[in-house]
Amino acid sequence: MANETEEDQQAAAGGATLLETLGKLEAKGYEAQLMAEDGQLKCLTCDTAFDPAGIEADELLRVEGASDPDDMAAVAGIMCPHCSTKGTVVLKYGPEAGPDDQDVLAALSPEGGA
Repeated sequence: MANETEEDQQAAAGGATLLETLGKLEAKGYEAQLMAEDGQLKCLTCDTAFDPAGIEADELLRVEGASDPDDMAAVAGIMCPHCSTKGTVVLKYGPEAGPDDQDVLAALSPEGGA
């Protein structure tokens, strides 16, 4: 919507935007980045990939796009099991999610993990 206020955007995003969510996690020490790749998580600090099924996310927060509800994502705060760096990964879910994001998110979710 063209006349959407910031309050409307925050309400549509569950109270926080993607940038605000990343900022909150960064303030808690999650300063590095991780990415989903071939169904695994990859730490961009040590360049190591690992199976997300054995990992428990310290934080797992959902956000939705304010102008497009199909723009759904989850932000996870995770400590790399190899270098102990704390980082975040943004994973899409819903109709726009790719298979790598879906696999990693399913493994990190309490009902989908090992």
